[in-house]
Amino acid sequence: MGSLERNVEWGIKILRDMISIPTVNPPGEKYGEFARFSREVLEPLGFRVNVVEVPRNYVERHHPDYAQYPRYIILARYGEGRPVLHFNGHYDVVPPGSGWTRDPFNPVMEGGRVYGRGSSDMKGGIAAFLTAAKTAVESGRRLKGSIEVALVPDEEIGGMTGSGYLVREVGARPDYAVIGEPSGSGIIWVGHKGAVWILVEVFGKQAHGSTPWFGVNAFEHMVDVAQRFMREYAPSLEARRSPYEYDDPRGARPTVMIGGEVRGGAKVNVVPGYYAFSVDRRVVPEERIEDVKKEIAEFVEKISRELEGRGVKVSLRVTNELMPALTDPNSEFVRTLKAVAEEVLRVGVKTTVCLGGLDMRYYTEVGVPTVTYGPGLLGLAHMADEYVPVEELEKTSHVYYSLIERLLL
Repeated sequence: MGSLERNVEWGIKILRDMISIPTVNPPGEKYGEFARFSREVLEPLGFRVNVVEVPRNYVERHHPDYAQYPRYIILARYGEGRPVLHFNGHYDVVPPGSGWTRDPFNPVMEGGRVYGRGSSDMKGGIAAFLTAAKTAVESGRRLKGSIEVALVPDEEIGGMTGSGYLVREVGARPDYAVIGEPSGSGIIWVGHKGAVWILVEVFGKQAHGSTPWFGVNAFEHMVDVAQRFMREYAPSLEARRSPYEYDDPRGARPTVMIGGEVRGGAKVNVVPGYYAFSVDRRVVPEERIEDVKKEIAEFVEKISRELEGRGVKVSLRVTNELMPALTDPNSEFVRTLKAVAEEVLRVGVKTTVCLGGLDMRYYTEVGVPTVTYGPGLLGLAHMADEYVPVEELEKTSHVYYSLIERLLL
C-alpha cells in the first residue's frame, strides 16, 4: 500500500487545484476550465476521456436562467468490458457566502485539514477516488473489467442536467456505482429520502383596507389552511415508520414542513386577494411520489370544498419532486463495500439512509446498485470555512482502492 500512501499526497494536490477553480452554481461558472483540467489529470493515467456538453435546449428546459452557461460531463474509462465500477462526483459548488476567515478559492492545509469551498462537498470525494484509481493503474495488474469516472455538474440545483442527463440521455449503465458525497468514512448511505415541494395557493378578493367587508382576506384563510396542515395532516404521518436505519432515528418517518416560503400581499392598506405558502413533504423509500402528491391534493381539495361558501378558493401547484432512492443493504455490493471498509478501517461501518437528497436516484431508478460513500462531514457542506480532514481523504482512498481490488483485480 506504499504506492497508495504516496498517491494521497498527489490527491491532496489535485484537490487543491480543483478548489482553485471556482465552479460556483448557480449559475454554473468555470465549468469549461474544470473540464479541461480533468482531461489533463485523467488522460496521463491512461483513461479514455469523453467530455460531453449538455445541449443548451436541455439546460434551458430545466434551468432557463442559467442556459447561457455551458454544462459539461466528464466521462472517463480505464480497462475493458464488465463489470464496470463507476465513481460519480459533482464538481459544482455553492456560492461561498459570508463568514469566511480564509479565501474560499485559495485552498490551504492547516492542522490536518484542507480548507476551501467544495473541499467536503464534494471535490474531496473526487480527489479520493482519483487517488484510488491512480493506485490501481500503477499497480500494473490487469483489470477484470473497467473503472469509470463521471464528473458531473449541477448536483447543487437538482442534478437533472448532470447525473440525470448522464444516466437518462447518455445511457450510463455501470454494474456498480459509488457516489463520493461526504457520508464520512464510517457510514455508507444505501439510500436517501425523497421530497415533494408544493405551493398551496389561497384566492380571496382584494379590497381597500378601510372597507375590509368588501373583500375576502386571503391571508386570514391561508392561516386557517396552514393550521389544518399542522393539526390534521402532520399528525397523520407520525405512525409511518421506515424499517431502515437513518442517520438520525427521527428521520425514519415521513415529515412535512410548511411555510419555508410565503407569498402574497400588496400593501398595508390593501385586503390581500392572494396568499400562498410552501409545503416541503419528505418521502421515505417505501412511499411512491405519485401517492404522496395524490394524498396532499385530496387533503387540499377537502379544505377547498369547505371554504367555497366563503368566497375562497384553495389550490396547489407541485413545484419540485425528488424521487427517494434505495439499494438493499443486504445486497452483494453493499455487503462487499461494508466488508472492505471494515477491513481497512478496523471498526464497524454503518449502512444508513441519508435524510437529504442525492444523485443516487438517477442510478437506482434504472436498476444500478448504488451507494454513496465519501470523505468528510456532511455538516461542513455549504458552511463558511468548509474543510475536509486529510485523515478522511486517506481512509476513503484506501477503501476505494480495496473495493477496486476486490471487484476488478
